[in-house]
Amino acid sequence: MLKRREMNEQEQHVLFELMTHPDVFPFVRQKATTFDEFMILNKQTIEAEERGDIISRIIVDEWKNPIGTINLFDIQEQCGFLGTWIGKDYHGKGFNTLAKIAFLQELFGERKINTVFMRIRRENIRSRKAAEKLSYAVKANESRSSIFQEVNREGYKYDLYEIPKDLFAMSYLTEENMIH
Repeated sequence: MLKRREMNEQEQHVLFELMTHPDVFPFVRQKATTFDEFMILNKQTIEAEERGDIISRIIVDEWKNPIGTINLFDIQEQCGFLGTWIGKDYHGKGFNTLAKIAFLQELFGERKINTVFMRIRRENIRSRKAAEKLSYAVKANESRSSIFQEVNREGYKYDLYEIPKDLFAMSYLTEENMIH
């Protein structure tokens, strides 16, 4: 479901094509308009992860083909901002939820992250609805007002959601127990 950022050139081409789709590109945080820019950006992302500035994974399908990325940006004080995008052809197929669960398990279990924030553009209805379906995500516009104001310092563009480690663990364990 997830793999480290190292990719061969063919995988990078596939990911670049998926990222530049007009339904995806506006919501991608790390944008590249040419394949060469994308390769440089990928290299910079790997270097940033080595420094501990970011945690980045490639989302893959059941055949290990790259279909998107999931990242934790702006890591400070055991918190960070989640950024995810998936290629248009893979929307609505459950990959986003599976990727989030796997990534959050890594962040909370292996990386000592305590809180993950999601800032979601108000006009990104698909992402807002997806966030509101997550039993472990809480809308935090009011409860984290200073962070909400910071991400909207140039005007109200984003809603803020919070995923606390303990709520994720409780929700995930409860869901696991319901399945078994």
